[in-house]
Amino acid sequence: MKAVKIPYDQLSPEALHGVVEEFVTRDGTDYGEVEMPLGTKIAQVLGLLRSGKAVIVFDQGTESCTVLRSDDPLVKALG
Repeated sequence: MKAVKIPYDQLSPEALHGVVEEFVTRDGTDYGEVEMPLGTKIAQVLGLLRSGKAVIVFDQGTESCTVLRSDDPLVKALG
């Protein structure tokens, strides 16, 4: 996989919101037994991005984005 980190603050507010919303509504995303409102999920991911605990990764092969924890081995391999 050829991937690059995308600094969240380099995206327009609209693009950032779109990436995060797509991530939190992705099939198979599980947040436990209690259903959370979409706005809460988005706010949590934005908080992780702003705190540096998560990063946006763009996979050039599939032309898709995901959000990964900063300590994920893939993120560490990207440097």
